[in-house]
Amino acid sequence: MRWIVTGSGGQLGQSLVRQLREVLSPAEVLACTRSEVDLSDLAGLGERVKAWELGPGDVVANAAAHTGVDACESELDAAMAINAHGPEVLAAACAGAGARFVHVSTDYVFDGRGEAPYAEDYPTEPNTAYGRTKLVGEQRVMAVDPEALIARTSWVFGPGKNFVAAILRQARLRRTGEVEGPLSVVDDQQGCPTYAADLAAALRALVAKEAHGIFHVSNRGATTWWDFARAILDETGYSDLVIERGRTAILNLPAERPAYSVLDCSRAASLGVTLRSWEEALREYLESEDSPALVGVSES
Repeated sequence: MRWIVTGSGGQLGQSLVRQLREVLSPAEVLACTRSEVDLSDLAGLGERVKAWELGPGDVVANAAAHTGVDACESELDAAMAINAHGPEVLAAACAGAGARFVHVSTDYVFDGRGEAPYAEDYPTEPNTAYGRTKLVGEQRVMAVDPEALIARTSWVFGPGKNFVAAILRQARLRRTGEVEGPLSVVDDQQGCPTYAADLAAALRALVAKEAHGIFHVSNRGATTWWDFARAILDETGYSDLVIERGRTAILNLPAERPAYSVLDCSRAASLGVTLRSWEEALREYLESEDSPALVGVSES
């Protein structure tokens, strides 16, 4: 089996490539960063895909996306190319060659106004350019490759810049006196953090089980951004730092944020693919080589 991972420089891409290289030979894992495979360059993408000479047994995992939720509002063409047209090209190539295609999507395909975890067949009604382009991507992928695997996930954290790193950076600035006043984090959005390493392992397991169609994959449980931030600080020696509870509306962000985006992962669980709680995953991440508490990864 050969795996080709696009978006290998991102949180999920790094985690997936790392795991694959533990069990496969170097020739069996091709890691492609955005500079190497740019999904917004459709002509160049087509040429790159031809060079791969895909065949049965190959797996193309697309971890690339335009994930800037606010930026997508003003960069719609780029978002549509990266989140929809590019994945369609990859899926069509896989379908034609008999290869497997794995595509990662998002909780933003829902309207965020639900009150119970979303199952895969819950009506999609995205309220943002990011969500709309990701939904179009899902639809185009399944249209050209019904055997594709699409995994929707949420609130990803892992190697690199993410919410955990951002909170710890703000904590350090307050501890050193460079910034005064409490942190402020919104408490009116509910979802589930997902550890990139756990998501990568789940994708590998679903591929091994020859799963196809749409699956929801996130760590177990639900929380708010405020409670997530509180857990991060409590786990890293900042229990004394105060976090004010904020409201999303006062941030005046270009893109709407879903008030509720917890995913029902029962379908994956029915195949034996389950993830641990987000609290357990957070603790492992904070003790890992990728931890921003240890390596000083920061985000403004």
